Amino acid sequence: MLTIIACLIIGILLALFSSFNVPAETSSYVAIAILAGLDSVFGGFASTINNNFKMKIFISGFFGNAILAAALTYMGKLLDVDIYLAAIIVFGTRLFQNFAIIRRYLLNKYMPDNVQKK
Repeated sequence: MLTIIACLIIGILLALFSSFNVPAETSSYVAIAILAGLDSVFGGFASTINNNFKMKIFISGFFGNAILAAALTYMGKLLDVDIYLAAIIVFGTRLFQNFAIIRRYLLNKYMPDNVQKK
């Protein structure tokens, strides 16, 4: 889990301090790929909490989801259909579900219900 947190922090710092700009033509592909990647990161946290994290599954899901989401966006643009909305709904829903698992874990760990109030 520390590896994931360290990589996430390094990635955020690189993004903040780099001067890389995404061209407007590809911004929708990058945005949906980032959403898919975030889904994988939050899924990695949630699976670590459930003690069933597997690095192979995380890496394949991270890149596989990002590529699939970008491909759906590309196909949708070719067909003039907003197929990327399906990816946004699915990845967004999973992101919030995984966040709920993480939130419950942290609340139970750091604010247990059985603490007596004075």
